Amino acid sequence: MLRNLRQLIERQILKAKHEGQLDGLEGEGEPLPDRSGEAYVDPAEAAAMRMMAEAGAVPEEFKLKAALDETRKAWQAAEDKTEKKRLMAKIADLSLKYETARESRKKFMR
Repeated sequence: MLRNLRQLIERQILKAKHEGQLDGLEGEGEPLPDRSGEAYVDPAEAAAMRMMAEAGAVPEEFKLKAALDETRKAWQAAEDKTEKKRLMAKIADLSLKYETARESRKKFMR
């Protein structure tokens, strides 16, 4: 059965190619994007996240992750002890919010 499905898929791809339906697609002739970071992520979940991001509907989790990364860089660049302490508190707060959002999404996706 799997063999028949594979043959059907191959025929559909060849048919689309001969009809020109695969010409002029976005990214044609370019290398595939590096998605090695998605190797341990559920493929359906990764595709859903990518579609949401492309549509401009970025989940709160991604916004928090970006803010967390930015704050960590600022902490590394800071030289004043008071500023480092303030940034470390902000990192702790953002980390908690990020992990909470991540766990909420995981529970929702189950």
